[in-house]
Amino acid sequence: MPSGSREAGFTYLALLLAIALIGIGLAATGEVASTAAQREKERELLFAGGEFRRAIRAYTLASPGVQRYPQRLEDLVEDKRFPFTRRYLRRIYRDPMTGKRDWVPVEAPGGGIMGVHSRSEAPTLKRAHFAAADAALEGKARYSEWTFFYQPTAPTAPAAARAAR
Repeated sequence: MPSGSREAGFTYLALLLAIALIGIGLAATGEVASTAAQREKERELLFAGGEFRRAIRAYTLASPGVQRYPQRLEDLVEDKRFPFTRRYLRRIYRDPMTGKRDWVPVEAPGGGIMGVHSRSEAPTLKRAHFAAADAALEGKARYSEWTFFYQPTAPTAPAAARAAR
């Protein structure tokens, strides 16, 4: 057997090993990139949810007379209850998890929309260490469980007593 064919066999084996190692490396890189993209989507979801919460709060507090929640999400973009149009959001944000403007509204007990959540049933990466405004999201396993809502707080006893005077 000529020595050239033996060397060709070792070269072929080394090439197969190199291709396998490159494939493993690319798979690991893809996994890291996918996780980073998912974390970025989570940050976008937290931002958009916070903006909806802020806008619903502003809409409710601006209500003439009795405080009311918006009836539709579009009311946050264009509030026509006043002589001039008020805007609490510039636009309805896209849900970063679904890529669409398909938020699920959270109905308020007395009518209207008090919040939103995503339609995505995908599992969350972040489950702890949320900001105080999002503390209710701790331990939630799916993005559809991340509910962003505004609920007026009842006055504390001393504040209620001062208001009654």
